[in-house]
Amino acid sequence: MSTTSSSGIERTLRGCRPAEVDPVVIDAADLDSTAPDHLRDLKQGLAARGYQPAAVATEAAFDAEGTLERQREADRLRGLVRAASFLGAGRIEVAVEDEPCEEARTALAALAERADREGVEFVRVDGAA
Repeated sequence: MSTTSSSGIERTLRGCRPAEVDPVVIDAADLDSTAPDHLRDLKQGLAARGYQPAAVATEAAFDAEGTLERQREADRLRGLVRAASFLGAGRIEVAVEDEPCEEARTALAALAERADREGVEFVRVDGAA
């Protein structure tokens, strides 16, 4: 749950001005790594070219039957939430093709809570992105 009041947001927005950067959506498949050193270099490289990550986009693959595979996918998605936060992206977009099983829904709900704690908006996109 956010502790920033609406009036605080409005006050901050009144002082905003345009920036000479272009927002970009980073496809998670294009990330070589989510290690902090790599993300730091990526963030600096994007900034030097006039880009600001607005979102990280990925597909959730919870179609595996095994618990271990589902846990690996949940861990991968958690890493991408952390990466989005590190890069300064305001959202993570997760495409979910089919209606996920109960375990996957639980994992997605936990992912949304983690994203909220990291200051990243979780956006579920139905169907392949």
